[in-house]
Amino acid sequence: MDKALLMGNEAIALGALRAGLRLASGYPGTPSTEILETLAKELKRGHAPDLYVEWSVNEKTALELAAGAAWSGVRAMVTMKQVGLNVASDPLMSLNYLGVEGGLVVVVADDPGPISSQTEQDTRHFGRYAKIAVFDPSSPEEAYAMTGRAFEISEKYHRPVILRPTTRVCHSYAAVELLPPVEKFRNAGGFQKADNRFVIFPSLAYRNHVQIEKDLAAMAGDFSSFGFECNRINGALSRRGIASGGISWAYTMEALEGLEAAALETSEHVFSTGGQGDEGSLLETKFHADRAASDVRCCKVTAFPVPEKTILDFLKGLDEVLVIEELDPVIETELLCICAANSLSVKIKGKLNGHMPNAGEYSVALVTEKLRLFLGLHSLAGQPADTRLQTPLPARPPVLCAGCPHRASFFAVKEAVRKYNAGRAVKRNAVYSGDIGCYTLGNALPLDMVDTCLCMGAGISNAQGIGRAEILLGHEAPLNFAFIGDSTFFHTGIPGIINAVYSRANIIIAVLDNSTTAMTGGQPHPGMGLSISGSPVEKINIVRVLESLGITEIVRVNPFDWEEAGNAAASVLEKDGVRVIVFEAPCIMVSLPGKPLSIDTEKCSRCKLCINKLGCPAISCDRSSVSIVSIDRSLCTGCGLCKSVCPLSAIGAAS
Repeated sequence: MDKALLMGNEAIALGALRAGLRLASGYPGTPSTEILETLAKELKRGHAPDLYVEWSVNEKTALELAAGAAWSGVRAMVTMKQVGLNVASDPLMSLNYLGVEGGLVVVVADDPGPISSQTEQDTRHFGRYAKIAVFDPSSPEEAYAMTGRAFEISEKYHRPVILRPTTRVCHSYAAVELLPPVEKFRNAGGFQKADNRFVIFPSLAYRNHVQIEKDLAAMAGDFSSFGFECNRINGALSRRGIASGGISWAYTMEALEGLEAAALETSEHVFSTGGQGDEGSLLETKFHADRAASDVRCCKVTAFPVPEKTILDFLKGLDEVLVIEELDPVIETELLCICAANSLSVKIKGKLNGHMPNAGEYSVALVTEKLRLFLGLHSLAGQPADTRLQTPLPARPPVLCAGCPHRASFFAVKEAVRKYNAGRAVKRNAVYSGDIGCYTLGNALPLDMVDTCLCMGAGISNAQGIGRAEILLGHEAPLNFAFIGDSTFFHTGIPGIINAVYSRANIIIAVLDNSTTAMTGGQPHPGMGLSISGSPVEKINIVRVLESLGITEIVRVNPFDWEEAGNAAASVLEKDGVRVIVFEAPCIMVSLPGKPLSIDTEKCSRCKLCINKLGCPAISCDRSSVSIVSIDRSLCTGCGLCKSVCPLSAIGAAS
């Protein structure tokens, strides 16, 4: 068989193609984005001629599209991150009750840490809540194999199935053995009209709920028989056990290997010294005790439904079990329930009793330390874990890129409000509701232009609520701004705008149109006129959408045109109703504004307004050289915003 070095997301995509995938949809969201991008690349290369792939406007739409395909008998897949599942949860809950004809796999990438998300939510809970099977791969190799398994289970039981990789699985690489395509799966016969099977009436929901419970019990039996990639038991007949799953299983196996290597190293020292003297005898005694302690039984558990037979076999004869799992105590809770139901006196240790951290991402170093404590490895206690994993990296908070048009948009609004309030005896409060995207970083100093950020599309609705509350409290109506990006506008921004028009809200909506879905890597959206494959499609004009909703006060401006941008922001402050400023300038990943700039040190007075007002990462101050301000040409994109701030015209084109 051929092998290929694959990222986890690439492995999922190729595993789906191997399983006969015909339709894939989703919405970009780290860490899941590369799955659909890989499928699009395979389509372009001619390796998947019978495949349809699209970036949908949001996760709900993507899932509903995939459901229609699965009802027609084809194998379909939809991808998203864990917060995207919140958007798709409404159709997914009902879809499990209706069922599918062709296999449907919902890939939901969780983000422990969180590294690039609003939450650390655990999709395994959703699987249990929605009564949907969840596969939890621990490596790219398993992600490849489990994708095929997920399609098998989905098609066998006519239910959607969740595949839940986490960030480290999605973005790690491994040599994956590529298997031949699956030949035996149901042939699609198209959508069949039969007894309102796919119409969710209450009576049908009740009958299907009964069937779902039966299916879950049968699935648990299947999971017990799957073996290596889903559930397995390692280790000799020990009195202690370790239960884990997903990426935590990989950490556990690596940590145990490290402890075994440390034990071997200790043994070489013991026997090279011949165990001489009291110190040698004591060390030898401790070493043998540690070798006995490290004889531990390990159980790898898939997420849901829990394979009770496998777990009962694992628990037999054990006194205590340490559960190692990121995010929530899902496996731990299941073990406690199984022990209680079967009158087993096994002590379960994990998050619930403080033996493992209940938040944040795990690591091999952390798991190693917890295993030492659990196993009582005394002679190895002085052996440090890998110091490269223990040494904290310098803090590096995210910032808007040098030349990002969002910085110019925020600054234009900020300056317009400052000047507006400078002419008033009593300053009018300004509230800036933000949203999910690169522009969330507008909250950082010195901009400080994001006061709220809840979820995709929420800023527009949040602003309406804040405005209503301030009036109810007897305050002057605030200058109520809601910032939203172009991709988020199409994702979930439009319903909030409709609500604002309908309820006659008094808000200023700032659409930051940078011609891409920037934060997740530059994916296309309906306002770009491009599909996922790069082919031209109908471009949906944001301004025309706004006009169609009855909004008459719409201003379009390039934020890098400093004077015009400031005037545009100022022009809407005194007005009432729903007003919109559309700031239009491409992301620097799409187009660079200009050539790098430089600072004339003879003109520069070291006032640092360019630094203190903008916070551009390309501008810095060398404190060791009498506070000389300079521009890093390798970062500067020539947007020219700093030129408009400098009162001495000390910034210009680089020589």
